[in-house]
Parts: sequence; C-alpha cells; structure tokens
Amino acid sequence: MNQKHLFLSVVAASILAGCSSSSSRYDLDDDTAPKAPISVEHIEDAIPQYEPYSLGGNSNYTLRGNDYEIIKDPKGFTEKGQASWYGKKFHGHLTSNGEVYDMYSMTAAHKTLPIPSYVKVTNTDNGKSTIVRVNDRGPFHEGRIIDLSYAAAYKLDVIKTGTANVEIEVITVERPSAEHKVQKLPSYRIQVATSKYEDRSRTLAEELSQKLSVDSFIDSNNKTHRVFLGPFNDYKLTQEALEQVKLLGFDSAFIRKHTATK
Repeated sequence: MNQKHLFLSVVAASILAGCSSSSSRYDLDDDTAPKAPISVEHIEDAIPQYEPYSLGGNSNYTLRGNDYEIIKDPKGFTEKGQASWYGKKFHGHLTSNGEVYDMYSMTAAHKTLPIPSYVKVTNTDNGKSTIVRVNDRGPFHEGRIIDLSYAAAYKLDVIKTGTANVEIEVITVERPSAEHKVQKLPSYRIQVATSKYEDRSRTLAEELSQKLSVDSFIDSNNKTHRVFLGPFNDYKLTQEALEQVKLLGFDSAFIRKHTATK
C-alpha cells in the first residue's frame, strides 16, 4: 500500500470513528440546504460502471454498540426503508473512502454496501427514480437505509420532506474482459459552462486549460457553446479536477462519461 492510499485509509477510518460523538455528522438536525442553491436539473444520474472497491471505508465496523458487516457480494441486493439527505454541513469534507463530498454530485451513503456501489433509488411516495454512487457510510437512524446527496434528494423530491419511503436496488457492472477493454475506451469530461457566445466560451476554455494544466475544448450545437475539460481516462483524477474547477467558482460543473469505440 503506498503512502497516499495509507493516508486515505487512516483518514476515512477516523471519520467513521468520529460518527459516534454527540455532534455526529449523521444527526441531520443541524444540516441545511445551500442558501442560494444552483440548479441541479442538468446533473445526470450517476453512470454505473465497473470500479474496484476502495481501500478505505470497506472494513467491518462497530458504531454506537452495533456491528456492521460489509456486504461482499451485493449483486441482486434490494432494500426498503426511508431515505434522508445531507447537504451544506458536509460539503467539501471527506467521505468514508477519502473522496470529497460534493452535495451537487449524485452520491449517497449506505451502512453496509461496498464502496463504491451504484444504486437505483425509487421514491415509492411519488414514483420518481434516480441512480447514485455510494461512497460514504450512514445513515445511522433507525429505519433509514440511505443518505442522499442534496442533488439526488432534490431529484427525488426529498428536500422539503426531509425523508421519504424508498426502495433501493444495486446495479452491478461486471469487470470488463480484456477484449472489451480493447474495443471500448471509456473517458470522462467535465462540463464547465454553457453560453451563447462562442468567443467568450473559447476564452474561458483557454484560461481554464492554462490554470489547471488540462486539455479543453468547445462543443457547439444550435448556437449553444459548451465548455469542456478533458478527456480524462481516470475517474478519480476527473473528480480531483472537478473540485479545482468548483474552487474557481463554477459550482454547476459536472462530470460526463463518454465511451468511444476503437
């Protein structure tokens, strides 16, 4: 294990251990939505894909006197219960596997599913569904089975009610074969902004490319010009770049997956 992975594992373990304090991150009474929320209508569902399980956040653990055993084979896993959500209070903090929590990404927390996992969540109160990527632990309130990011909760109409009755279903993506890897080359792009002004879009793309030392390009269609960064071949590196973009003030930036056939 290299030093970076060791650090992330230790940090993630300390986050989880800290959950039992009186000011637990899972006591959502103090959590809030953003004061001036950006629109999340354009944010796409998480895109299920094969990912190796994280080094951090996947060990069995004990919390508040309860033992939790991580599910080794989640294929076909379903569960019914209540969903809650977490937002501004934890935005920018580390999740259980060492990633940075982004309330505008389609993510979630679960007590025992392996990290990362992809889950279809259906609000059985209104029939709305979405897909999220589990990268955190929680919630630890009785009856609650999943904690949704602000964006995911918004799409399922859970923000106003705080909780909702849901059914979750794990989406399993098998590890691609060597032949499959040759035929299809997945990559990731960060959509930063959309404008009707091509010259401004190109200027922005060039400035971001220089500041972040990444490639950029413009996608123009029907007089609409979208600024993209990438492509990236590594999802984690894409997430790190996304955090840098958001620190520059582009809160609505998000990741898009692209698969090109070789």
